Amino acid sequence: MALNPQSRYEFEDWLTDERERLEERTEYVAGEVFAMTGATEPHNLIVTNIVASLHGQMKGRPCRVYANDLKVRIATADACCYPDVLVICDAPDFHDQRRDVVRNPILIVEVLSKSTEAYDRGDKFALYRHLPSLCAYLLVAQHRPQAELYTREPDGRWIMSDHHGLDAQIDIAAIDGTLRLADIYDKVQ
Repeated sequence: MALNPQSRYEFEDWLTDERERLEERTEYVAGEVFAMTGATEPHNLIVTNIVASLHGQMKGRPCRVYANDLKVRIATADACCYPDVLVICDAPDFHDQRRDVVRNPILIVEVLSKSTEAYDRGDKFALYRHLPSLCAYLLVAQHRPQAELYTREPDGRWIMSDHHGLDAQIDIAAIDGTLRLADIYDKVQ
């Protein structure tokens, strides 16, 4: 995401404008609108691999896996963001009848790039922590086999586990699922 705000908006005004855009995507944070950059081929492969793996594991279960285009509303932070991947394990709590903005992900995944890494680790994670439903936040490196899983403890603390190398496996208790780094980085050069 670019870090230069375009202008000030109220959330509903931004949402109306965002829904009318065909090519440019933006994110909304407390009245400011930020243009998002396009994704690279490795980024897209990683997202696709994560979605494929999680989708297979969620078959026959109430959890749903979404990629890229579903927005997440964080009302208490007055924000709305596009995660790379999200999982919802209850009925989706939609913002309105358009069904393109949800409020209750249990897992959010962001694939890191040079332009977004600091934001995804810092301010964006701070926004996501306002979501009562969020139990796990996964950051996946784009240029090396590495992932960091942040898990919310019952007392509200977030615990990080670091996973390196293609032999590593990430156990995500929040969704009773597993991701292998070899699967995440399949065909990624």
